[in-house]
Amino acid sequence: MSMLDRAHALADEMSRLRREIHKYPELAFEEVRTAALVAETLREIGGIEIRTQVGKTGVVGDLGFGDGPTIAIRADMDALPLTEATGLDHASTTAGKMHACGHDAHTAILLGVAHLLKQEFASGQLKGRVRFLFQPAEELGGDGVSGAPLMMKDGALEGVDHAIALHVVSEMPLGQAGMVRGPVTAAGDGFRGIVKATGGHGAYPHLGGDPIAIAASVVQALNAIVSRKMDPMYPAVCSLGVIRGGAAFNVIPAEVELAGTLRSFDPAIREQLFAEVEKAFALAKAMGGDYTLELQRGYPPGINDATVAQWMDDVASGFLGADAIDRHTVGMAGEDFAYMQQQVPGAMLMLGASVGDMNRPHHTPVFDIDERCMPIGAAILAETVRRYLRQHE
Repeated sequence: MSMLDRAHALADEMSRLRREIHKYPELAFEEVRTAALVAETLREIGGIEIRTQVGKTGVVGDLGFGDGPTIAIRADMDALPLTEATGLDHASTTAGKMHACGHDAHTAILLGVAHLLKQEFASGQLKGRVRFLFQPAEELGGDGVSGAPLMMKDGALEGVDHAIALHVVSEMPLGQAGMVRGPVTAAGDGFRGIVKATGGHGAYPHLGGDPIAIAASVVQALNAIVSRKMDPMYPAVCSLGVIRGGAAFNVIPAEVELAGTLRSFDPAIREQLFAEVEKAFALAKAMGGDYTLELQRGYPPGINDATVAQWMDDVASGFLGADAIDRHTVGMAGEDFAYMQQQVPGAMLMLGASVGDMNRPHHTPVFDIDERCMPIGAAILAETVRRYLRQHE
C-alpha cells in the first residue's frame, strides 16, 4: 500500500482531530488544550519521546533510533482573534477566537504523519530520527515574540539536520501544491508613527499647525515608495493600515497616527524600505511639524533550500502529477518557520485546499478548507521523511 493510500485511511482521524481543535481555538501562547490533545495523541501512537512546554506551550516529539540523520517537521497550533462566521457544525465555540489560517489542519496533518512514520519505524525499514515540532504562536504573542525562536531557544532544533513544513492555501485548488526554490515567504516588518503639530480651533487654522494636512503629504510619500523609490526587479510592499486622528469636527488635533506593513525578500531592499519610511515621515519637520517613528522588524524572509525543496517536489509530483506543482508563485505573507530555515536547511510546501468555488480567504471570519487536502499533505510529509532517512542511511 502506498503512503498516499495509507494516509487516506487516516482521513477520518485527521478530520476528527482538526475539528476538535477548530471548535476550541486558542491564541498565541494560550494553546494549553491543543497541546494536551497533541501530547495525548502522540502517547496513544506510542514509541515517541514527548516534551511539553517547549517555547512556553509547544510540544516536541522524537521518533526513531540508531545511526542516521534527524529531520524535523513543524506545524503551528495557534488561532486568530476573529469571530467565526462559517456556520459550520464544528465552528469555534469561543467568540473572538477562530482558526482562520489553517493551523488546526497543520496540527492534525502532523499527527497523521506521526501515525504513518511510527508504522515505518515499527517495520524496521527506517533508521535515524524524525522530530515533530508542534509550535505555538506563529501569529505572534502579545510581547511581539513568536513561537519558533522560543522553541529554538529551548533546544527544539538541537541535533536537527533538515526541516520541512507545509501550509494549507484556501485559494489554491485541491490536488495542487506549490514548491519554489529560494524565497517562499516575505520579511514581515512594520512601522508606527505619530505626526505632530500644535493643532487648534477649526475656525482659525492659520493660528496653528495642522498634523492632518502634514500627514496627508506623509501618506503620499509612503504610497510612492514602492513605485518610485524601489528597484522594480525586486518585490516590495509598503501598505498603510492605520490613519487615526481627531475627535471633533471643529478641532484640529495635535497628533495623527499612521501605521503600516513592509514586505520584502531581499535584505538590501528590506533596509531600503526602512530608510524610505523614515524619509517620508521626515516631511513633517519640513512642513513645520514633528514626528516620532517606530520601525518594527518582524519575521525574516523564508528561504526554501533548493535541495530540500527538490525532495518535497519529487514526492508531491509523484502523488499529484508534475503539472499540479506550481514552482513559481510566492506570496508576500510572513511565516516564522523562516527562523528555523535560518538555522537548518528547510523548505515549506504550499498545499491546495480550496473549498470548491467558494471564496474563503485566510484571516477572515469565513475561512475554511477542504479537509480532503489533509491526507495529501500527510502523505507528502511522511514520504519525504521516509525517502530522506533511507537515502541517508
